[in-house]
Amino acid sequence: MKKKYLIIVMLFSVFAVNAQNDNSGNEKKNEVKLNVLLPLAGTFEATYERIINQKSSVGISALYVFNNENSNEDTNYMISSYYRKYFGKKYASGFFAEGFGMLSSIDGKKIYDTDENLTFTKGSDVIDFSLGIGLGSKWVTKSGFIFEVNAGWGKLLFNADKTDHTQVARLGLNLGYRF
Repeated sequence: MKKKYLIIVMLFSVFAVNAQNDNSGNEKKNEVKLNVLLPLAGTFEATYERIINQKSSVGISALYVFNNENSNEDTNYMISSYYRKYFGKKYASGFFAEGFGMLSSIDGKKIYDTDENLTFTKGSDVIDFSLGIGLGSKWVTKSGFIFEVNAGWGKLLFNADKTDHTQVARLGLNLGYRF
């Protein structure tokens, strides 16, 4: 009698594990996104994200300033990789926290204030690496369309003394597709 119950429990366990694996295997794991606000400021940002599991993902984002006259930023480009942890109930969506590393090129402008005299100097572009954190939220439709908002802040690590900038920001209003 105990043997029958043991066999039934073991079979049920195998089917339950297979059902969980089949469900997660059907989930789409790739995303492409565009930041829709930045082109108004002369900047283009595209993102690729790979979902690791239901609660985490990794991604890479590239930002390029194509029109400095429309942009008040001194940034030339940024390449940022990130890891996200999701806290929503749905698959890789909802509220998230992220940690990121960013390689950036920033104009080498410096303004000195000495005895009420402002001195402006223009140096070469500064390439630096930053580490930072961010928060955001992602909504995904059943057909795979994505709407995402995020904000993050990071600190320049190596060449902050060569420019007026000591920190970087990540801001996004992204639209994309999960496939």
